Amino acid sequence: MAESTKNGIPNVVTIAGIDPSGGAGVLADVKAMSACGAYACGVVAALTAQNTKDVTGVSPVSPDFLRDQIDTLFSDVRIDAVKIGMLGTYRTD
Repeated sequence: MAESTKNGIPNVVTIAGIDPSGGAGVLADVKAMSACGAYACGVVAALTAQNTKDVTGVSPVSPDFLRDQIDTLFSDVRIDAVKIGMLGTYRTD
């Protein structure tokens, strides 16, 4: 990872779904990135209804809102690395 900030902490973003149980997706990525010493940011690409055993629903985030999240974050925080996970799908039909 690139050391880019004055204190040497890299800024990393995860673009992924949300697992409310914290075992996967943005929440798990943020925990792992933080444990590795990175400043972790998250962009939510899909919402899930799930627990540690089952996924009962998925709701993708619209491409326009996904773009808004990324553009807003990148306008303020210099990102040194990107991790992409579940993106979901978006259908208009």
